[in-house]
Amino acid sequence: MSEAQQLARRQQRVEELCAGAIRALSGETDLHFRGRRLHRGRQRLPLFAPHLHPAIESDDFGSFRGAADGLALRLTLSDVTLHARHCPQDPVQRLVFELLEQMRVESLVPEGLHGVVHNLRHRFQQWSLAFHRSRLTDSARGILLYTVAQVCRARVTGEPVLDETEDLMEATRAALAPALGSDLAGLRRQRHDQAAYAPHALAIARLVGEMLRSADAEEGASGEATDAEDSERAAFSLVMELDARVEEGIAAAVSGHSRVFAAAQEQYRVYTRAYDREVAATALARTEVLHEHRLQLDRLVAAAGLNGMRLARELKAILARPVHDGWDGAMEEGRIDGRRLAQLIASPTERRLFRSEHVAAEADCVLAFLIDCSGSMKQHIEPVAVLVDLFARALEQAGVASEVLGFSTGAWNGGRARRDWQRAGQPPLPGRLNEVCHMVFKDADTRWRRARLGMAALLKADLFREGIDGEAVEWAVARLQARPEARKLLVVVSDGCPMDGATNLANDAYYLDNHLRQVLQRHERLAQVEICALGVGLDLSPFYSRCQALDLGTAPRPAVLRDILQLLTRPARR
Repeated sequence: MSEAQQLARRQQRVEELCAGAIRALSGETDLHFRGRRLHRGRQRLPLFAPHLHPAIESDDFGSFRGAADGLALRLTLSDVTLHARHCPQDPVQRLVFELLEQMRVESLVPEGLHGVVHNLRHRFQQWSLAFHRSRLTDSARGILLYTVAQVCRARVTGEPVLDETEDLMEATRAALAPALGSDLAGLRRQRHDQAAYAPHALAIARLVGEMLRSADAEEGASGEATDAEDSERAAFSLVMELDARVEEGIAAAVSGHSRVFAAAQEQYRVYTRAYDREVAATALARTEVLHEHRLQLDRLVAAAGLNGMRLARELKAILARPVHDGWDGAMEEGRIDGRRLAQLIASPTERRLFRSEHVAAEADCVLAFLIDCSGSMKQHIEPVAVLVDLFARALEQAGVASEVLGFSTGAWNGGRARRDWQRAGQPPLPGRLNEVCHMVFKDADTRWRRARLGMAALLKADLFREGIDGEAVEWAVARLQARPEARKLLVVVSDGCPMDGATNLANDAYYLDNHLRQVLQRHERLAQVEICALGVGLDLSPFYSRCQALDLGTAPRPAVLRDILQLLTRPARR
């Protein structure tokens, strides 16, 4: 397992625990982490204060728990509207103002939550040490910001400053005392009243901003710094990027806002469906070629050495549900069986007069794999095919219906749809501008043995072109909704964002991304089909609320199966 995969797995476990702690303290049930950021439903929450963002590589779990407690207090005890009304626009002033508001809420821990107080103190101390040891305190800007943070928190919370750096900041603290004295006293006195606290915090933020600008001017005049803005950003590089994403471990999918999609009132457009097709995989290659691919896939499955029977048992335990299946008679305990009362009279010592309900596990479920067959997936398709083939067999043994579907395009760079658009004079904003190809490698009514050749078509190299994910998810969901099973799951296997060159050039870069997010949001609200995703070397959380990053650089290992099983057991987020 690669180091990036290990970090991603640890990051996910830590985030799940922290999200649970935040929900418990705040009472909000729709809080969760996506893309390393805290979300309320689909809304990404602000970064808040700089010390609330520990790094998975360097910080311990206590730091993450302290950050989680700090976030919960901020959501519970801070009025967002009031805070936004007072918050300054200048980046440095806004940073200090955010920090002071966080200190206020951390000083208001409810009585009896001593563990929360300990966690908050631990996290702030770890952040302070990291700031100091990174040598940011060697600059005038760094020591000023550091001293303000230490002095203000000590004043607001009543806790002492960090011993290790108390002597270092003594001179700066003495210089700040006359300027900040009255407002520091106001912070402590008004910490229970956010409206009265804000003017004091704003005054301190403005003073610090002016002092930092003066320090920049002096250093620029002496030749120590060439550009104030660049040096300020360097000084705060460890503190916080106010508008940046927090990125650690495995890479996350990148998406953005589509102006074209928004201008069309989020109505997805398709220039023409004349060339779209849905095709059985066995029709994509000659039978002799499919037999060769099947032999190759069988060799890959055998080389992986994965335990299919064990996987089938685990899948049945996860996906099956207990149902009443008659009664077991002649039992020594349970409910009295009225049909055996005469036997009690004939044989008073007889004890087997009871019956108990017989419960059987029934998997009233269908699971579909939807595989991204875009060009970048070609390098990963062998381990993906091994996994999907193994799961199809195991699901059948567990009594679960399964489908294996794929999506690609009929051509590169738009094909016939783009040529029609060009012949029509290239009308603006045509929407999707390629011919989609949806492939059925195995349908739910076909057993694995009869679908073996269709599954082998996954290894056909020329299937992989471009990917239009939103329409593919709609298609797969529609197939599942037509099934009679009570529970329906869709697992999307992808290594990136939607991509079609012709569509992006004719609209904008995020047109297909925004459509995919719209489709996923709609089906998550409907909750008729549970949708989750396996990111092949990529974190897909910017799109999917249930996802798992996989490292498939080598043949699949048992750890990969465990990751997929954990994904299936993860509850759907409403």
